[in-house]
Amino acid sequence: MKSCSMAVFIKPVLFLALSAMLCCAGCVTVGPDYASPDKQVSAAWHTPLNGGLSSKGMDPGVLAAWWTTLKDPQLSGLMEKAVTGNLDLKKAWARIREARASRLEARADYFPTLDASGSATRSYSSAASDSDRTNDLYGAGFDAAWELDIFGGVRRSVGAASADLEAVQEDLHDVLVSLLGEVAMNYVEVRTYQTRIAAAEENVAKQSETYQLVLWRQQAGLGDELAVQEALYNLESTRSQLPGLRSGLEEALNRIAVLLGEKPGDIHKQLEKSAAIPTPPSDVVVGVPADMLRRRPDVRRAERELAAQTARVGVATADLYPKFTLTGSIGIEVLSLNKLVSAPVRMYNFGPGISWPIFRGGAIRANIEVQSALQEQAMITYEKAVLNALEEVENVLAAYSEEQKKRESLRVAEKAARSAVEIALGKYEAGLIDFLDVLVAQRSLLSSQDQLAQSDGTVTSNLIKLYKALGGGWESMMSGGEKGKVRGKEDGTKD
Repeated sequence: MKSCSMAVFIKPVLFLALSAMLCCAGCVTVGPDYASPDKQVSAAWHTPLNGGLSSKGMDPGVLAAWWTTLKDPQLSGLMEKAVTGNLDLKKAWARIREARASRLEARADYFPTLDASGSATRSYSSAASDSDRTNDLYGAGFDAAWELDIFGGVRRSVGAASADLEAVQEDLHDVLVSLLGEVAMNYVEVRTYQTRIAAAEENVAKQSETYQLVLWRQQAGLGDELAVQEALYNLESTRSQLPGLRSGLEEALNRIAVLLGEKPGDIHKQLEKSAAIPTPPSDVVVGVPADMLRRRPDVRRAERELAAQTARVGVATADLYPKFTLTGSIGIEVLSLNKLVSAPVRMYNFGPGISWPIFRGGAIRANIEVQSALQEQAMITYEKAVLNALEEVENVLAAYSEEQKKRESLRVAEKAARSAVEIALGKYEAGLIDFLDVLVAQRSLLSSQDQLAQSDGTVTSNLIKLYKALGGGWESMMSGGEKGKVRGKEDGTKD
């Protein structure tokens, strides 16, 4: 009896499920189909490529690991630490897991739902002409439902969730690009401060010798008190620059530590020994604008967000159409708990259902308009991301080449200032000039050395900004396993 009743229930359900699959084979997907926007960009950069810059012969591997062009092992080690320890990067990974789970949640609507239920009740009744009566009732059952995706609402929803996941993946890449650039620029800043401190300390030592010379000449009756005070002023003025430089160095070191996910102070011992500012390579290939737009994570993210919003227009449009469902349930009710398993099937129901919104006060069409307006905003955001990317690269191209010209002039000026100090001291000792000329020469040397150190750091920092603007760095820092995780394929499903 039991098997017969189950067959009566199961066979129609299987028939309806088969019919549903046949219906879905002819389903339509409402709403706009997404097409990637056409990037209308120039074939070449507007800014002239000077200072070793060129657009031909781009090696993707070089751009993917651009910091290796600076040939600084300590910098490369810091990059590796940053990728494993940075907190913003860990947060970006968590957001990817969130988006991946949301996509799986959207996919669940493809499949039927099955719910189990159970109950146990006791009822009591009494009457004047009859004895009291207590009844127990036990029940168990299964309910199944399946909404057929005839008009593609679920498909659009899954498409939106997939595009959201891809957008979050690009956000991770963007965080990585920014992180690597920030670590490198702060490292260059550390080396720049150390170079400036070394120059200032060298000038303090030389000006201290000059002060002693002027003091001895005054004591020997060969000079006056004015020269002594001017020499002392020059010495202490130079010495006063050291605290500010050391404070800037401390801030840069602490910033690197935080970028690496470590406590301020943890990185000091590793970088306490001064080293030269990393030198850019003589030739830097930047490719063409179209290559940059295909590579930059922020542009790719904006494009994926546009795709997601386009799919949401389809989700909203599907609400205009009827929804078809298959439902079924099976259950039993017994008066004794020990008969719950052995009892025959007592009840079942199955059948298709349809619901169609007739009147919603314009809410559905209003939601379509909302989603369409959001799609338009996403398109504008994408177009703005493209323009911002082009602007950023053009600005850095100009800054990189122009700063090199400035550095070359400062090198000549520093060499001349160094010679001027030697000549001025020699003439002063011979009594041919006043000490004021020595004072001016020493101040000019300190200024030119400090400016040259800053310019050296700026040239390298501008190169880092250029690599960052080109979207370089994120690919080489993603291992094979991590790339698989980012793509979300470890769950064995397909988009």
